Amino acid sequence: MPSRASEMDVRRLLIVMPTWLGDCVMATPTLHALRELFPDAHIKAMVSRNNRPILDALPWIDSFVTVRKHRRGSLSLSRRLTLGRFDTAVLLPNSFRTAALVAMAGIPRRVGYDRDGRGFMLTDRLLPRKGTDGFIPVPALDYYLGLTRYLGTRDADTTMRLFTRPDDDAAADEMLRHNGFQPGGDQPLLLLNPGAQKPVKRWPADRFADLADRCAQRWDARVAVTGAPSETDVLAAIVATAKTPMINLAEAGMTLRLLKSVVQRATVMVTNDTGPRHVAAALNTPVVTLFGPTGPEWTRIGFADEREVVAPAVTGEDGRATRSMQSITTDAVMGAVASLMDEKGVAPA
Repeated sequence: MPSRASEMDVRRLLIVMPTWLGDCVMATPTLHALRELFPDAHIKAMVSRNNRPILDALPWIDSFVTVRKHRRGSLSLSRRLTLGRFDTAVLLPNSFRTAALVAMAGIPRRVGYDRDGRGFMLTDRLLPRKGTDGFIPVPALDYYLGLTRYLGTRDADTTMRLFTRPDDDAAADEMLRHNGFQPGGDQPLLLLNPGAQKPVKRWPADRFADLADRCAQRWDARVAVTGAPSETDVLAAIVATAKTPMINLAEAGMTLRLLKSVVQRATVMVTNDTGPRHVAAALNTPVVTLFGPTGPEWTRIGFADEREVVAPAVTGEDGRATRSMQSITTDAVMGAVASLMDEKGVAPA
């Protein structure tokens, strides 16, 4: 067996995508690198139905296998993959069940990291970096690219990229116009993303509201707020607390495909450490990211127009340092926003 997949005749390649939205975006440089490695292969990405729209219009993928999250390891799915006649699978997640799935599908070559006790099901096992205290933090973007370096990539482009479709751009423009913002005009658009799956990673809603008021006053910014369907209560609390009128995109008909188009039109986004942060960077939109209990070590993206605001560490009686989103001040976030506004040439009102 050749030591590298680039030495094989790879005709049908399956890429198993991560579960989380942000991780899918951080995997786009890997998708690009695999297309460069195998320009003539048919490349299919297996992705959850929820995340599928974020990869829409990506030029490096020929087709998709979309799955419901809870059916990702099912026997019926392995049969679907068997019908795909794949000769190689690259597994980006570390899970046992994804390795079991591609093994059950009979895919001859299976490349992934030896994690979660699944090494015996992989034909090509990469060992993640480990220290005396466990796994060494490696940003997911570089972690995924490690698989392509093993396969033969040299000097991979690490830029995250997403793409939009003209009809989605037009729908996003109409949605914004209908809510009082003229895309392409002189008024800056501040986009707030206050949600996160874990409540401990959320900056308080009243501070998002205070930030909205201060930005509207300082730059005459139009403020829009967005979030997942499960976060509508957080968005409503911010809209109700802020003095400045805001666009609640969840009520305006936002979808994941439209999110890309709206983010592309934003002057600056302010977000907790969650998926839309990566969407902003992949669309070259300046972003302020707020970090609390989970630091940026695992998710660094190398985006020049990102400002990281990390909660200060507090040492408890047990000697352990902890970080709380409550300790991030509005002044600190305003300073980060101002830095990006200055770089964009947005003058105070």
